[in-house]
Amino acid sequence: MLDLMPSLAGWRPAESGERCAVATIITASGSVPRPPGTSMLVSESGEILGSLSGGCVEGAVVASALEVMADGGTRLEAFGFSREDAFAVGLTCGGELEVHIQPLDGSAAGLGTLRKFAGGDLNRPLALIRRVDAGTELPAALVIPDPGTFGIAESAELAALLGLDALNLSPEARREALHAAAAQLEPLLRGGRTGLVRLAPPEGCGLSGRGAHGTEGGATSTEPVTLLVESRLPQARLLVFGANDFGAALVPAAKLLGYRVTLCDARPAFAAQERFAAADEVATEWPHRYLAAEAAAGRIDSRTVICVLTHDPKFDIPLLQEALELDVAFVGALGSRRSHRQRIDGLLEAGVAPERLARLHSPIGLDLGAVTPAEVAVSITAELIAARTGSAICPPLRDGSGPIHSLPASEEIAWT
Repeated sequence: MLDLMPSLAGWRPAESGERCAVATIITASGSVPRPPGTSMLVSESGEILGSLSGGCVEGAVVASALEVMADGGTRLEAFGFSREDAFAVGLTCGGELEVHIQPLDGSAAGLGTLRKFAGGDLNRPLALIRRVDAGTELPAALVIPDPGTFGIAESAELAALLGLDALNLSPEARREALHAAAAQLEPLLRGGRTGLVRLAPPEGCGLSGRGAHGTEGGATSTEPVTLLVESRLPQARLLVFGANDFGAALVPAAKLLGYRVTLCDARPAFAAQERFAAADEVATEWPHRYLAAEAAAGRIDSRTVICVLTHDPKFDIPLLQEALELDVAFVGALGSRRSHRQRIDGLLEAGVAPERLARLHSPIGLDLGAVTPAEVAVSITAELIAARTGSAICPPLRDGSGPIHSLPASEEIAWT
């Protein structure tokens, strides 16, 4: 649902308070166009915001959404490729989707809750936790403005979402239930990730709401509560060290991947060039001093990417010494294999431990035969994607045999 927030503020049905239904991918496997968490809104007048599959299943989802608005319930729909029925609604790409569809009205408890956070700064942290049990009649969503610091274990809103208020729990049992839920939810919230969490009822009782077997709302069920967690953190940072042709090509390429890009170079005349204007920040400072100051200020985290393009030992060695001591996602350095060997020797002489050197991506980039700065930028960004997704081999698509969209399976955490 977070993917629709930028457009929700200007969507006419939301502005007018019209009844809507939201359809969300909660699990995905195989080759699928969009990942879990992707949503589509359908208004009672038939207006649509967003897309789930690029056209394969939208018609069937819209029909189900209109039915959901008519009967007031929720439902789960599964879509996959059918070899037996060529005309069946499904994914021609061969993957499988499970789609949760629920009604939303224009009240403060429905679209009104989401509209408060629509538009605005897309870099602002935001999270959404939703019940995706079939038929639940409890509060449907919890919006969290700051997922990095939100106190889940003390949240009355989460207790209401789980249906704990309807149970005859002792204070200790209530706390235990919230702490157990927090243990599963916090990794997703703090990591800016999307995933399903299934929570078993507290021992000796059921959680309130309708379970998969259709117990009535307000009664208890031994079915697990299913929560879809979507969390958005500020953009990950990418630090480009080196105001040269390669840096000028990498800055806009990295921004296309969604990074907040900083260019740093110790030479004012080089860093001030107009061709680096696309960077979010330009710093004129010795690279290792700048990196150390940013780390000390808490502006470097485990999602940060560091690309060293200076290709000069007097910059490279102290900078990489600093970078390889940090808990970051990626450290890479430009250069030939010969310069790489010299760089490794210099770092070993400077006292960098061999296990730290194993984290260095050098020469940086995938072996695409890149030559020009623009091609090298493609090579570097390709390696960043491969490193982030855990892809070990990146053959041409025509030479592969697996799914094109190798999205990771839905992240699902079960508490049993």
